[in-house]
Amino acid sequence: MALENRIDSLKHRHGELEMAIDTEEARPFPNEDQIHALKKKKLRIKDELESLAHH
Repeated sequence: MALENRIDSLKHRHGELEMAIDTEEARPFPNEDQIHALKKKKLRIKDELESLAHH
C-alpha cells in the first residue's frame, strides 16, 4: 500500500511539473533556466516511477 501511495504521489507531482512547464513556456519571455530545472525534476520523477514499476 505504501508503494502505491508513493507512486500516486509521484504521478501527481509529475503532472504539476508538466503544468508548470507548459505555463512557463506559454509566457511571452519564458525563463529558460526555470524550464530546464523543471524538466530535470520531472525526469527524475519519471525515472523513479519507472524504477518503482519494475519492483
